[in-house]
Amino acid sequence: MARRGKLLQRLQQRPRNFTWDELVRMLRGLGYTEAKPGKTGGSRRRFVHPSYPVISLHKPHPGNTLKVYQINQIIQMLRQEGLI
Repeated sequence: MARRGKLLQRLQQRPRNFTWDELVRMLRGLGYTEAKPGKTGGSRRRFVHPSYPVISLHKPHPGNTLKVYQINQIIQMLRQEGLI
């Protein structure tokens, strides 16, 4: 199974240690690109796809681990769009 598939499978298990870097790799594998934040963008990050809705999340800090609610939002959006 490809890395993207493994990351998708891991995400669906709702792990408490899913990192921001893993999310970025997974979304890139699905065709998303990270939009560059503006000068005052803060921790809000947007992932853009030519065919699917924008995914907008706060980048976790000071750590690198996603919160459970963020994982649930990502799973819900990807299921709605038929990506998983």
